[in-house]
Parts: sequence; structure tokens; C-alpha cells
Amino acid sequence: MRREGAWLMDGLDRKLLDLLRADGRAPYAELGDRIGLSASAVKRRVDRMVADGVIRGFTVLTDPEAVGHSTEAYVELFCRGIVGPSELTRILKDIPEVIEATTVTGHADAIVTLRAKDPQDLERALEKVRSPQQVDSTRSAIVLSRLIERRAH
Repeated sequence: MRREGAWLMDGLDRKLLDLLRADGRAPYAELGDRIGLSASAVKRRVDRMVADGVIRGFTVLTDPEAVGHSTEAYVELFCRGIVGPSELTRILKDIPEVIEATTVTGHADAIVTLRAKDPQDLERALEKVRSPQQVDSTRSAIVLSRLIERRAH
């Protein structure tokens, strides 16, 4: 149920979301057993949360190294003049090595996360990021070790 654009979730919805975050492939019957609902009641709740945009999608998380993408970098993007978010999206969306891009406060206009198979592949991706005339410069930091990684709630 929505009230003024806000999703009203109860405790069972929150528990269900936590279980789905841990295992998005868990059968509805198993989820229901864990929160005290029938499989059909779980399905109705999941369907409702999907329809209302609470659940935005289902995905597979892969180990980047296992699929051949062991080099990751955070790239600060500095633009010439004023470049809006929609223009930055247009510039970056067709570069497959871009796995995330956000506008930020501070000196940089955006921070882009790149994932590539090796440093040479990363360099080619950086050239693609730098090539549009709206991009003035970049500053990169290659990830050495991932210390903590949490999925978004």
C-alpha cells in the first residue's frame, strides 16, 4: 500500500526483503516458513513490492575475477563547463567497463567505477571515458584490496 508516494511496509515485508537480499533464489515456500506465511502469501507480497517499485529488479552477482575482470578503478571525472547528469549518462552508458557512475559534490563532477580484465583493458576504457569533448580530465585510483563489501539495502 502507498500513501503519498511512500511504501508502507510492515515487519513481514522487511523480513522478506532481508531474506531475498541474502538469497534471491529461495523458494517462496522456504521464505514463508521462515517468516510464518504461506508460499502464496509470500508471492503476493513479492509481486506487490515489484509492482510498486520497492523491489526494482532481480540480478545475479558474480565474482569479477571469476569472470575475467580482475582490475577495478575509481575515476574522478572533471568536465568542461556545466554538464548535467543526463549528458554524463549519455557519455558513459555505452562504455561496458563502466559499472557505476554517480554525480558528486566537491571538485569532481562525477565518480565512475570501471571494471576491466587487466591494466591494459582499463587503460582503453579510460581513453573512452576521456574522449568526449565535455570531459576535461580524470583522476584514477586502482583498487588493490576490497576490505568490506556490503550490498545496498
